[in-house]
Amino acid sequence: MTLPPVVEYNPYATEIQHNPYPCWKRLRDEAPVYYNPELDFYAITRYDDVLAAMLDPATYISGHGVTIDGADRGIGFLISTDQPEHTWYRRLLSRVFTPRRVSELEPFVRQVAAGYLDTARDKVRIDLVQEFSLRLPLDVIGELVGVPAELRGAIHDLSVRSSARDPDPATRGMASDDARSAVMELKCVYDELVADRRRHPGDDVISMLIAAEVTDDDGNTHRLSDQLITAQFLLLAAAGHETVANLIGNGAVALWWWPDQRRELARDPRLTPGAVEEMLRWDNPAPLAGRWCTRDVELHGTTIAAESRVMLVLGSANHDERRYAEPGQFDIHRELDPRPLVFGFGIHRCLGAALARLEVRVAFEELLARFPDYELDEPGIRRGPAQMLRGLMNLPAVLTP
Repeated sequence: MTLPPVVEYNPYATEIQHNPYPCWKRLRDEAPVYYNPELDFYAITRYDDVLAAMLDPATYISGHGVTIDGADRGIGFLISTDQPEHTWYRRLLSRVFTPRRVSELEPFVRQVAAGYLDTARDKVRIDLVQEFSLRLPLDVIGELVGVPAELRGAIHDLSVRSSARDPDPATRGMASDDARSAVMELKCVYDELVADRRRHPGDDVISMLIAAEVTDDDGNTHRLSDQLITAQFLLLAAAGHETVANLIGNGAVALWWWPDQRRELARDPRLTPGAVEEMLRWDNPAPLAGRWCTRDVELHGTTIAAESRVMLVLGSANHDERRYAEPGQFDIHRELDPRPLVFGFGIHRCLGAALARLEVRVAFEELLARFPDYELDEPGIRRGPAQMLRGLMNLPAVLTP
C-alpha cells in the first residue's frame, strides 16, 4: 500500500532548484520512498537505500533512461545501457579514461586554468562560472576528444540549451522545443566530427574509438558504430562539461561560506583532494540518477510498482544524518564513506570521475594560489533554467590578489 505523500517534491520547481535540502530532509524522515503522481516517478532518498539500489542493477535497470522523462532512452549513452551490452560497451569506452591518459592531461588542465586566472588578474571582478568554470572543462574535453577550438564555444552553448527543462508540472518536466532542437544540433556537430575522422584518421580519441574492438565473455567481437561514438560525445558535452563546471561553482560557494577552511586550503594545497570529495558530498552537481524498476519492491512500507521510474536522489543520500553527522556543514577534514555516492556506484560508476576530480583539484589549486581571499557578490548569483543538474549560471566574484 502506498501512503499519501507528506511533502511535495517536484525536482523542477523553482524552490527546489534554489535549495532542495530542506525538502530532501523531510523526504528522508517522513517519506523515504516518495511517489510523485504528476511526473510519475518514485524517489529514494536515504543513503543505504540509494546504495542498495545502485548495487542491484537487475532490479533497478538503466535501459529506460536515467532522466525523469526518459528522454535519453535509446540514444546509446553508456549510463543508459544494461548488461550484457553494458559490459563490452564499458570496456571499449574505458580506454578513453585510462589512468595514464588522465594523468597526462594534468599539465594541460593546469595551463588552461592558469591562463584564465592570470587574465583575470587585471580585473576587479570576474564571473567564476562564465569566465572560468564553464570554459575549463570544455577546453579539457575538447583536448581529450580532439574537438577543434573553433567548435568549442558552440558546443558549450548547445549543451546548456539542451539540459533545460520546463518547471511546470502540467508539462511533466519535459524538454522544451528549444532543448530538443539543441540536442539535434549538437548531434550534427559530433556526427560530422566522427565522419571526418573516419575519412581522415588521426592520433585522437575519436579515431581510437573508431578502430577499437573488444571481445565479450562469449567470444564475440564488438566495435562501436559511429552513432554510438556520437552518443558518448553528447554525454560528455552535457554530463562531463556541466558537471565539472557546476562542481567548481558549488565548491567556490562552499569555501566562501567557510573562509577558515579556504585559508587552510590556500596554505596547504595537499588538502585539496579531500576538499574536492567534500564538495561532491556537500552539493553534488548531479544529484539525481534515474532507474527503471523491473519488479515490485517493498521498502519502508511503500510498494514501488514494477515497470515504474525511480529516481535515486544522491544529493539527499549524501546529506543523510544516518550516514554523516551534521551533513549540512562543509568540512574538508570529514571522514567520508568509502562508498561515495557522487559519481554513481556499482556497474554505472562514472568513467570520467578521475578526470573530473583532476580538473576540480587543479582549478582550486590555481584559484587559491592567486586569489585566496576572493569575495562573492551574492545579489548577482543566479541559477540557470530548471534541469536535473545542480549548478550556477552566474557567480560574480571580487578578486584580491
